[in-house]
Amino acid sequence: MTTPLARRYDDAELRRIIEQGLIYMCACPAQVAEQLLKLRGLHGYQADCMEQGPVSAEAHRSIAIATARAHDELENCLDEVLAIEGWDRSTLTMPEGLRRLRDERIDQP
Repeated sequence: MTTPLARRYDDAELRRIIEQGLIYMCACPAQVAEQLLKLRGLHGYQADCMEQGPVSAEAHRSIAIATARAHDELENCLDEVLAIEGWDRSTLTMPEGLRRLRDERIDQP
């Protein structure tokens, strides 16, 4: 049996970050959020495999443990990136300055 992933961001919050990235064309935080969702899927898949029986349970457990470590590391990274860029942490909205920068780049010939 695998340990549930510790999560600082729920799936809806990660999707909000991805949405902001698409709207404001700032893909970096969205890329990290997408990878977190994929890691959650991988972790769940390993848990399901372990429940199916003892065949290769050790391999599935190993993958689940590595996935949990990677998930924790990427959540730390996302925390840091959002802080560096000045995102509103309560709404997970990209800061106005980044939106202006995007608009300026679009307007340039």
